[in-house]
Amino acid sequence: MKPIAHARLTLLVWSILFPLCSGFATERYFTYTYEPETMPKGSLEYEQWVTLRAGRSAAVGQDNFNRWELRHELEYGVTDNYTLSLYLNESVETFRSPQSGEHHTHLHFDGVSLENRLMVLNPADHAVGLALYLEPRFAGDEAELEQRIILGQRLGDWKWALNLVHATEWTDDFRETEGELEVDFGLAYQLSPRWSVGFEIRDHNELPEYKEWENTALYIGPVISYNSLKGPGHGWRDLLRYRPLLARSFSDDSHRFPGPRL
Repeated sequence: MKPIAHARLTLLVWSILFPLCSGFATERYFTYTYEPETMPKGSLEYEQWVTLRAGRSAAVGQDNFNRWELRHELEYGVTDNYTLSLYLNESVETFRSPQSGEHHTHLHFDGVSLENRLMVLNPADHAVGLALYLEPRFAGDEAELEQRIILGQRLGDWKWALNLVHATEWTDDFRETEGELEVDFGLAYQLSPRWSVGFEIRDHNELPEYKEWENTALYIGPVISYNSLKGPGHGWRDLLRYRPLLARSFSDDSHRFPGPRL
């Protein structure tokens, strides 16, 4: 079997099986948008995230482009208000060169992340829930530090969340720096104890060296959540989101990949 075919088959199997094996003790309604609630003290969960990014064309020298991003997360409730998560990040990128017709496959280990979430205001006791988020990532020759202010609340069968995001990424053996500003918003409706549907909006902006506003992209798409209802630590929850690109302002086509996330 050719390497590119083997990579696609492997990732297809992962994208189907791993989300179904992930144990969820807490409710989650969105994929990119975090909610202010944290895990109960002593709770332990494993989550598998699979994201497909696609959409580049021969115009940028990468026809039939696909990038699969895999995140393996082990999440632990340190206290009732503080949750800590360890991530292993990896990706597979495949495309065909329009000039030569050759297929290329690149496997990449994207480093280790340590996610910290502190719930400052519990939405069960306040009009709006508030949590603070800090996630460092290290991958040898590059690193990233991401911060979020997380707001959210449940109103009957409706659930909403808003994230204000800033990140700094160091690449090329820490010789290059890029800032990122982002706003994420999600709104979901609980159809039944098992099912919920909603949508997410993501506005992503990039600032190389913090000197210019280079890339801006606006995404919106539906999100569907299913809960097995087998009890804390024993059941599982699946989330599926498709996020097409609505508008963009790029200096190049390097970020043209709308796609689904599991």
